[in-house]
Amino acid sequence: MLGTVLRATGAYRIYENRLTAQVRKGKIPEHIAIILDGNRRWAQNRNYSVEAGHAYGADVVENLLDWCHDLGIRSITLYALSTENLKRSPEEVQELLKLIEERLRKLLTDDRIYRYRVRVKGIGKVEFLPESLLATLREVEAKTASFDGHYLNIGLAYGGRAEITDVVRSIAQDVKQGKIEPESIEEETIANRLYTAYLPNPEPDVIIRTSGEERMSGFLLWQSAYSELIFLDVYLPAFRKIDLLRAVRTYQKRQRRFGR
Repeated sequence: MLGTVLRATGAYRIYENRLTAQVRKGKIPEHIAIILDGNRRWAQNRNYSVEAGHAYGADVVENLLDWCHDLGIRSITLYALSTENLKRSPEEVQELLKLIEERLRKLLTDDRIYRYRVRVKGIGKVEFLPESLLATLREVEAKTASFDGHYLNIGLAYGGRAEITDVVRSIAQDVKQGKIEPESIEEETIANRLYTAYLPNPEPDVIIRTSGEERMSGFLLWQSAYSELIFLDVYLPAFRKIDLLRAVRTYQKRQRRFGR
C-alpha cells in the first residue's frame, strides 16, 4: 500500500533519487547474490494463484538487470530454483520450470544482454532440468560466453552441499589418477572448482534474502564465508529498487574485517 501511495504522489521517485545519490557516494559491491523468496506467500495474501506469484517475481528479476547496471554492480547471482524446490507438487514444479524457460528464452532477444555485455550462466545440477529447458539455457550461455561486461548467474537445481560434494569428488578423482597429491590440496584447490570460479569476483560482497526469512538455505555455502548478509522483510514480487538501494546502503555502513 505504501509503495502504491508513494508512486501515485511522485514521492517514491524523489525518495529513490535521494537514495541513489547517497549510495553512489559509497563503495558499490562488485557482486551481489539474492535468494529469491516469497512468491507463494505474496500470492496467497492477495488470493492470486501460485503461478501468478512466480510470474510477478520473475518480472522483478528482469528489472534487477537495469537496477544493478545503473549502480555499477558487475555480478549478480540469483537463487532461482533449489534442488528442494523440485520436490514440490508436480503441478507447481511444471509451471515453475515452464516460466523459467520462457524467461530464459526472452534473454536471447533482450537488448540489455548485448548492450551491457552480460554473460549468463546456469549454476547447479542443471542436468536435472527438463531437456527443453536445459537446451534453452545452453543456448543463452553459448551466445553470451564471450561477454565480460556483467555476469548473471542463475542457480537452477542448485544446492550448496551438492556443489561442494561435486568438488570433493572431482579432487578425489584427480588424487586417484595421480594428478595431484593430497598434501597439495589447499583452499584455492576447492575454490577453483566451484560453479562461480570463472567470475572475476566469485565471492559475493553481499547476499540478500527477500521474504523475511533469515537463513541461507544452502546457498553458496563456501563462497558466502565473508559475505554481508541482509534479510529483507519484503516478498520478492513486492521488491523495488529502493529495497535494493537500502540493502546496498546497509552494506556500505558495515565494516568488513574478513576475520581479521
